[in-house]
Amino acid sequence: MSTIDIQKIAELAKLTFSDEKRHTLSHDLKNILSLVEKMNRENTDAVMPLAHPLQVTQPFREDLVSEKNERALFQKNAPQVEAGLYIVPKFVESE
Repeated sequence: MSTIDIQKIAELAKLTFSDEKRHTLSHDLKNILSLVEKMNRENTDAVMPLAHPLQVTQPFREDLVSEKNERALFQKNAPQVEAGLYIVPKFVESE
């Protein structure tokens, strides 16, 4: 997919991109389309279709904490906090 194709799609979608971004998008879309072509070449005749993706079980990883709790640090920047919760202004009016 060329940058000209990207420009045409962008115009149809009323989007604007820099030349650099168009080049990046062109490269990314080429990779995506290449992957789709590769998937289309695979023989899936023996693969039963799934009614729902959750029918396939996934291997579980061990549930470990990977980041430290920095709630207090983050809440220092919040305008209003109560009992560890962020207080935000009401923005939906009810009748």
